[in-house]
Amino acid sequence: MKIRFQADADLNEDIITGVIRRAPEVDFRTATDAGLEGLHDERVLTLAAGEGRILVSQDWKMMHYHFGEFITGHDSPGVLIIPQQMGVREAIEELILIWEASETEEYTNGIRRLPL
Repeated sequence: MKIRFQADADLNEDIITGVIRRAPEVDFRTATDAGLEGLHDERVLTLAAGEGRILVSQDWKMMHYHFGEFITGHDSPGVLIIPQQMGVREAIEELILIWEASETEEYTNGIRRLPL
């Protein structure tokens, strides 16, 4: 299945905008569009999983912890973490490369930090 991304509220929206500008065919939903603002990470993970979307975040510390708890009872399409210090341009390139070269199943129940 082709990858579909879900941003959480911690993700810099310039990254989403850049991905969509460079590759408009990428399905990348913002936290605002999904109604995720102010929700607990476990709820965000549940909503992303229900939609079959890989969650993209910049919150390694808390998301890593909550993801570990989440997958003990649920399946997840996966989580990609973009380090805070990674530049917007590099993050955009990484996400487009992942979208072009991967399938959703490759990330199931995994959490990965960029760059891969």
